[in-house]
Amino acid sequence: MFDVSFPELIVIGTIALIVLGPERLPTAARTTGLWLGKIKRTVSSVQKEITSQLETEDLQRRMKDQQDRFDRGLKKAREDIEDLGDDASGRQKSVSERALGDSAERPAEEETQARAASSATHASDSDDNDRADRETPHQ
Repeated sequence: MFDVSFPELIVIGTIALIVLGPERLPTAARTTGLWLGKIKRTVSSVQKEITSQLETEDLQRRMKDQQDRFDRGLKKAREDIEDLGDDASGRQKSVSERALGDSAERPAEEETQARAASSATHASDSDDNDRADRETPHQ
């Protein structure tokens, strides 16, 4: 606080002793010490309060920044979800249309496959009958 060296203190003490005298010097020194202690405590208290106030303002600013970031993220998430909802309903319609189109095509495909399998089965049956005719003696 004050940059007072030891020789400066000796000069101040000597002047105080000459001005106040030996009877009043101890009382004046005690009073001066009490006042300096009060001043130091007051200055320290003010410094702590200012520091606390600055920290509080810094924390409030940080909280506001975090809240703003959170709000932006939440807004973006809501927009993304709404976009997905819109896309999903469009996709659902597309999938439904494809499913309806595929179900109309499937019976035709299944019928074609069934015919092919049936003709293959008939062909193998006729081959079996021809072999049986050849193997059995004619009477």
